[in-house]
Amino acid sequence: MDLVEIAPQATPPVCKIIDFGKFSYELQKKEKLQKKKQQVSVLKEIRLHPNTDTHDFDFKARHAANFVEEGDKVKVSVIFKGRELAYTEIGENLLKKFIERLADVAKVEQEPKFEGRAVHAILAPQKSKKKK
Repeated sequence: MDLVEIAPQATPPVCKIIDFGKFSYELQKKEKLQKKKQQVSVLKEIRLHPNTDTHDFDFKARHAANFVEEGDKVKVSVIFKGRELAYTEIGENLLKKFIERLADVAKVEQEPKFEGRAVHAILAPQKSKKKK
């Protein structure tokens, strides 16, 4: 048996006479349970090009919707190659269309922003009602 300080912040500090091995084991179990319940947010990326066709666009939009419904954030990127940089408005329109397509399941966390040779936007899941 050991004298273990349970709550050092309390006045007066709380101590118990218990088996220290058992006490540390219980603490480890509590920490493990908290880690298990913790939800990790993952950032998935969808890449598009200005000349992406409608079928490919629909396919990628469906995948992005699935990612968002699972609780992951989605980074949508429209990447420009070579002479495509002259037509950036086409890429921006494509990105706006993508955001509108996912408006019912996702909200825009980061507005479309031009960085280097790409336009990026980040979509996050909408806060939904808890399921019972």
